[in-house]
Amino acid sequence: MPRTFSLADEPFIPARYLDGSAARLGLRDLFCQAEHLADFEAPHPPAATAMLRILYGMAFRIAARMNPALADLDVAASPRQWLRARNSVLAQGRFDPVHVKDYFDAVASGLDLLDADRPAFQDPRLADQCRNAQGEPSSSGVNKLVAGRPTGANGAVLFGHGSDGAAEPVRLDAAVWEVLTQWYFGPAGQCTPRRIGAEKEGNGPAGPLRGTVSYHPWAPDLFASLLVGMPCPDADQADLAPGEPFPWERSDLPDPLAPAPPLTWPAGVLTGRSRHAVLLVPDHERTAIVDAYVTWSTKAPPAAALDPYLIYDTGNDAKIRARKADLDRNVWRDLDALMMDRADTARPTAFRHTRSIPADLRSHIRVRAFGFDQETNQQRDYGWYSATTPPLLQRFHEQDPAMAVRFEQCRIAAEALGATLANAARTAWAESTGTKMDRRKPGPWLQPTMTGYWSGAEAAFWRMVEPASTGQPHRVFRDAAESALVGAIGTARRDIRVARAFRHAIALLWRAVPNTPGQ
Repeated sequence: MPRTFSLADEPFIPARYLDGSAARLGLRDLFCQAEHLADFEAPHPPAATAMLRILYGMAFRIAARMNPALADLDVAASPRQWLRARNSVLAQGRFDPVHVKDYFDAVASGLDLLDADRPAFQDPRLADQCRNAQGEPSSSGVNKLVAGRPTGANGAVLFGHGSDGAAEPVRLDAAVWEVLTQWYFGPAGQCTPRRIGAEKEGNGPAGPLRGTVSYHPWAPDLFASLLVGMPCPDADQADLAPGEPFPWERSDLPDPLAPAPPLTWPAGVLTGRSRHAVLLVPDHERTAIVDAYVTWSTKAPPAAALDPYLIYDTGNDAKIRARKADLDRNVWRDLDALMMDRADTARPTAFRHTRSIPADLRSHIRVRAFGFDQETNQQRDYGWYSATTPPLLQRFHEQDPAMAVRFEQCRIAAEALGATLANAARTAWAESTGTKMDRRKPGPWLQPTMTGYWSGAEAAFWRMVEPASTGQPHRVFRDAAESALVGAIGTARRDIRVARAFRHAIALLWRAVPNTPGQ
């Protein structure tokens, strides 16, 4: 009998318990034990945020079995009623094991990674549709599947030591994470050609999360994290269709050439935006993945609806864009954009109903960020990151407007002094060497200055947003800027020319400090 790999039961998810112990769990056990789990571990941040969107969908289905009002269309039309129904499940303290078992029994056929007819999160048609001119299978290679592996001229090795010509097989328990990463973060541009009838196309659009940073509410245990992270229904963003199946619940396969259907809540919002199709090729023993097909899944334009876990900025051209992941930008610089909406910034909708979370839980909710710095329209990846804040929801605008504004003021001050410091470091080098300032050749002081500044600025920021803090943000960050510049220039300040340039740089920093009290 062909080997199966049931995601419901195979222990592919590393999980950490509240007492610090660890185990590997399948989805069924993950939900049955969620109230005892602090966290799960993914191979990398983009896989984590991709998996969370799957887990939110499963949590919705199980919670709706516990309280059917969650899947009631009339209740969904009223966010306040829906949130009350969610809180009733929160109050139960765990996912009901009977409902967990019944749910995963019902969807078992859609969660087999190696199923011949409907492999989990894959399209079995690719084996026939991805062929060369001679009619032979034309696969993509397993390196194309795995984020961080080299895949040609534009491939950056983010981890591991494989090469495009000697691809290492991928364990089954690791492959599913990479499939989901392709779903959400796959590149635009050239891909393995896919022929459907007379249509043969070898270019595809970017994944819906490509190049972005996602923000998720994070509770003390996984049970609460999944429930407070479920997207609240919003008829302005997606058609309310609580019965619409998730991909692992479907018995059919989508038509790649059909127009995009209206985005639905919750299935479409969480799992209906993918632009990539994947098919895994196991070895003869079906114990590892040795090849893969990775290609486009649809050519229909993506829905305009906002993702619940992204920050959106409105540019000068009035276009709304998801905020990009940036390896050089600390997560704390985005926190005020989570706490309140501004005219040119929309916070993730996952954080718009924080007042509905029970107060005893709300005070313990942190924010977890997962970013993947990528070229949006090219196949170049730069790196990924994750971060978790202290508990923050009690400082959001709905709970503490003054503190939310304080976060914003401190971030603005830090960025203003950072920009001034960068100019001051370039100017100091040019003056000390008697050369004209050239932004393309900023000198050796700029990078260590800015690295030191942002490290010190983060520590200063967290001190400044303590409730008892009365420090003036611009002055505090000016001090951090001066310390960073001193550290970068070091003993070179003994030179009279460098000392003169340094004094000028310090004067530039002082000019960036407003005379207005409190600034």
